[in-house]
Amino acid sequence: MIKNTKKQERKKEKTIRILAASDIHEDRKAVKRLAEKACKEKVDLVVLCGDLTFFDMDWKGLIGPFREKGLEVVFIPGNHDSPETTGLLAEKYKIKNLQEYSVVVGDIGFFGCGGANVGPYPISERELYETLKKNLKYVKDAKKKIMVTHMPPSGTLIEKFSFPCSKAVRKAVETFKPDLHLSGHMHETEGLEEYIGKTKVMSIGKHGKIIRL
Repeated sequence: MIKNTKKQERKKEKTIRILAASDIHEDRKAVKRLAEKACKEKVDLVVLCGDLTFFDMDWKGLIGPFREKGLEVVFIPGNHDSPETTGLLAEKYKIKNLQEYSVVVGDIGFFGCGGANVGPYPISERELYETLKKNLKYVKDAKKKIMVTHMPPSGTLIEKFSFPCSKAVRKAVETFKPDLHLSGHMHETEGLEEYIGKTKVMSIGKHGKIIRL
């Protein structure tokens, strides 16, 4: 079981497999398919990059299929997910919200911040950056670092083919230099990959992606 990094028990170093997905928006068929895929691929961790709900209407059936298969899950809220629903999901399913807890799996540190600058539950650019900065320190000794946000970074292909993205996330990527950055939010750019410096930047969607680290 994943523990808070303040009292982290690390596994021996090995290749880690994760399933990253985002913007499920209450699509329970997609959740079941993702859970089956994660189980088949024997992933160590499921990473959900926000917008589990659709304007916070119904959270049921969005995490249970993963946990029923014994899968570890971490997530961040999107701009559709209220603090109340986010807290409920974390407590009910015993999963970690990366906006509140950074985690280490193997020798890989995961840190992040959810929300976006639009929608019913916005987050300011300043708060987004400062939260990422704070959460990074809990995984600073990890061999590899994965940064997870809902908003993609500005000045990327993702932004070129969609809508204005986050300057704060861009600054965080350039300043903290994570090995990998995962984001969602922009449905139309799912699957796009590029680099900012040495950081691989990936746009994640509800079809999910298996990543080997």
